[in-house]
Amino acid sequence: MVSRSPVPSEMTLSPGSTELTLDPAHQPEDIPAPNLAELTLEPVHCRPELLDACADLINEQWPRSRASRLHSLGQSSDAFPLCLMLLSPRPTPDAAPIVVGHARLSRVLDRPQSLLVETVVVARALRGRGFGRRLMEGLEVFAQARGFRRLHLTTHDQLQFYAHLGYQLGEPVQGLVFTSRQLPATLLRAFPRAPSLRPSCKGPSLTPQTAPRAPKGPSLPPPPPLPEPLTTSPPPPAGPPPQSLLETQYQDLRGCPIFWMEKDI
Repeated sequence: MVSRSPVPSEMTLSPGSTELTLDPAHQPEDIPAPNLAELTLEPVHCRPELLDACADLINEQWPRSRASRLHSLGQSSDAFPLCLMLLSPRPTPDAAPIVVGHARLSRVLDRPQSLLVETVVVARALRGRGFGRRLMEGLEVFAQARGFRRLHLTTHDQLQFYAHLGYQLGEPVQGLVFTSRQLPATLLRAFPRAPSLRPSCKGPSLTPQTAPRAPKGPSLPPPPPLPEPLTTSPPPPAGPPPQSLLETQYQDLRGCPIFWMEKDI
């Protein structure tokens, strides 16, 4: 079990000096950007009035049916998976906060102190201004306050961005789609795992064996000597080749190369 101390659902984030973009090819538009010092990070389920705006933000990057997106966001809870929004203050007293970014956190199978970061996105018009970094830094603070010590994530083309934030190449993990205290631990462990080679369950026979009888007649000549073994190169090391910042052996469901990264927080 991971101990969790009570923390406020709203977090204020302080600005930093380095600004990186989640979309290097995109040139930011000339519009006033929200103040980094005034951003807050809040769970979606604590701000249901912002569900539509959050769904629009995600669908701008990954188009999907609105009903399906709203249903997925509606599953957010303190028990995880949990969706977080990076919010800018209200431009006017009567206006709603602006949804600047989004990320989803899920528990990790067999790693009680880890979280899997998914669906990281920043509003297209605000990329390249430091909001991606602010979102990721806010996730670390949020996770630390709840007793977690490591974050995992995947990326196709943002390795340098995450490397600047301290992430290193790692191994795949299994994120839990849902968690509930009403579900037994045996059910939560029943997710697919990497196959392992197990020794045969059949033990040695304890029944006395009768020695074979020698054949009758003259004895056969001894067999010829075995040929000299051929000189071969040593076998390759077991397991897949390690991934690097230039190539990886992992693929997503569409068969595209994907990089696994992780960071201790």
